[in-house]
Amino acid sequence: MKVVVLAGPDEGREVPLDRTVEIGADPACHLVLQDAAVSRRHTSVSIVGGKLVVRDLGSRNGTLLGGARIKEAQVPLGAVLTIGKTTIAIQPRWYIREVSPSKARSFGELIGESVPMREVFALLERAAPADVTVLIEGESGTGKELAARSIHTASSRAKGPYVVFDCGSVPADLAESELFGHKRGAFSGATADRQGAFQRAHGGTLCLDELGELPLELQPKLLRVLEAGEVRPVGEDAPRKVDVRVIAATNRDLNAEAQRGRFRPDLLYRLEVVRVRLPPLRQRPGDVPALVAHLLAGKLPPGDTIDGDNLTRLISYSWPGNVRELRNALARAVTLGGTPGKPAAFAKLVFNLGPASSAPATIGKEFPGVSNKVPYKEAKAQLLEGFERAYVSALMEHHGGNIQRAAAAAGLSRKHLYELLRRADVDAPDGDDSADRE
Repeated sequence: MKVVVLAGPDEGREVPLDRTVEIGADPACHLVLQDAAVSRRHTSVSIVGGKLVVRDLGSRNGTLLGGARIKEAQVPLGAVLTIGKTTIAIQPRWYIREVSPSKARSFGELIGESVPMREVFALLERAAPADVTVLIEGESGTGKELAARSIHTASSRAKGPYVVFDCGSVPADLAESELFGHKRGAFSGATADRQGAFQRAHGGTLCLDELGELPLELQPKLLRVLEAGEVRPVGEDAPRKVDVRVIAATNRDLNAEAQRGRFRPDLLYRLEVVRVRLPPLRQRPGDVPALVAHLLAGKLPPGDTIDGDNLTRLISYSWPGNVRELRNALARAVTLGGTPGKPAAFAKLVFNLGPASSAPATIGKEFPGVSNKVPYKEAKAQLLEGFERAYVSALMEHHGGNIQRAAAAAGLSRKHLYELLRRADVDAPDGDDSADRE
């Protein structure tokens, strides 16, 4: 592993992470930064028992993880930290950064000021005019279709058609006809010739949404279209030329699907000329204020400000439904707030955020708030995340924020409880707690 500077005066500098790396302005530190807002000994990153641990070393400006100030925290590989005006990340040793973050704070319909989103913008800025296939990955609600449409708008095909084909909403027996078209009489019910999605997108862009749902038997036919630039409608003998740029979007791990035999590796290789992963909103809480301002534009009283306790709540919530959930929460609050013709001020809006707010109750009464429209692993993570957040919040409230009593009542060590609080984004009580975390 390695520690890499993503943004700041020392952008691009990196050091190997073998055991402990101290970061600061002191020349004796392993990673020396020229940032005037960085303390002499600011932060350390260590490997402890095979896990990554970040410690603030008493810095004056603090160490931020996901917008929250931390003293000590266990973090995953890929974690992004902010110290002073510098952004650093913990990455695999083999990882090579392809592009520097864009200076832009938006790309088409996408908005974000965080380093992860500006890295996405940098990729999209280069991919859009190149007319190559693009694979967009990300959880549900992160804006994959917005990214695809924004690529089309910024490309040389912007004046051509933009067609979306949802691979998950078309029955398997009709998917071939819907994609490639059919000839009259090709099958029962084919009463006229019909153009498929590829033909309708001729001269423009075709977005294959939820590509991971495409039936396995159709994948070689899709590969042939991408390789040859021609489609063969169902019931026709001769292929037809098409000029289409393909952008694919999925919330599945297609590499894992390929290993399981559910997705063709050769098709994956053909699609991922440029691969873009949209980060979930919980990994970029610093983008929430700008998103809220954008989504509420024109919906608040003139001169109203977006700040205070309501904004703090929105930033601290984990948003398992991502930007889609944020948009719906704002729309609900605005609709129910105020009176007809007189919108409520932002501070007066009511946000009912909880573990069940991220998805419809579709798995039954026993598991409210968990959707069966997402992969098993994602649905399970939603349920566990909601449970942990609700449990530790209620536990700390019941015990008045006393860590020792709360841990004893829950049958947990104080160290374990601190970890649950961190993971659930629940504020721990102030004070010297270093002994509790050793």
